[in-house]
Amino acid sequence: MKEPYKKGSFLWEQMTWPEIEAYLKTVDTAILPCGAIEQHGPHLPVDIDYFDAKYMAFKVAEACEEPKPLVLPTIPFGVSYHHDDFKGTLSVTNDALSKFVYDIGMSLAKNGIKKIIILNGHGDNEPTLTYAAQMINRDAKIFVCVDTGETSDVDLYNLIDTPNDIHAGEIETSTALALRPDLVQMDKAVNETMNFGSKFLDYDNERGVNWYVQTNKISESGVMGDATKASAEKGRKMWELMIHHMVRFVESIKNTPLEELYQKRY
Repeated sequence: MKEPYKKGSFLWEQMTWPEIEAYLKTVDTAILPCGAIEQHGPHLPVDIDYFDAKYMAFKVAEACEEPKPLVLPTIPFGVSYHHDDFKGTLSVTNDALSKFVYDIGMSLAKNGIKKIIILNGHGDNEPTLTYAAQMINRDAKIFVCVDTGETSDVDLYNLIDTPNDIHAGEIETSTALALRPDLVQMDKAVNETMNFGSKFLDYDNERGVNWYVQTNKISESGVMGDATKASAEKGRKMWELMIHHMVRFVESIKNTPLEELYQKRY
């Protein structure tokens, strides 16, 4: 029996409207990647968060069972004001991003999407995206969630030695080396490991509180972590872990009817 949709296609922007209409009869789940264009130290390109979110969404959907979740075009810009002292950073306001994501979510709901997974590639987008997700849920009555690494961060930190490695350090440099080594200038990589003197301020502590600061107040280079410890081997393991756990999560959401999602415990 021929599928009512084009098998292997899941990128929203590459489908015709009749193809999308047919696909929506088989799946009600969409992944919305969101990134940022901002400084990533003297050794990494400014598109890290955008590229990683886009790549992750594609690889996750590709690894899912048929029918695969639909993948939306990646939002390139994020809330990056804290990096403004470093050239190359392009930032939008919290209000602008939340309204933009809200509009996309409401439009997806009108198309028939009942579950939206916002795949966030930039940590400081998280409060804004969570707010947008709440508003979409309130007004469209659909399932919306935000993953900023929660499905895999605990595993990633077991692969590295650097505490508070949150920006352009051991993790992000390793994942970049695994995919785009030609864009990584390891001769310019630096170690700016941070120690805040309180575990409650540590970014990688499960008991840590959320707090915000201009990057240049705590880092001279823009790196927050130790980029010198990065390796392509570590990066490959990181991508494998991230994709594996995200696929499991997306599959569980995709295969659970909306009316049951609110009652299901994970």
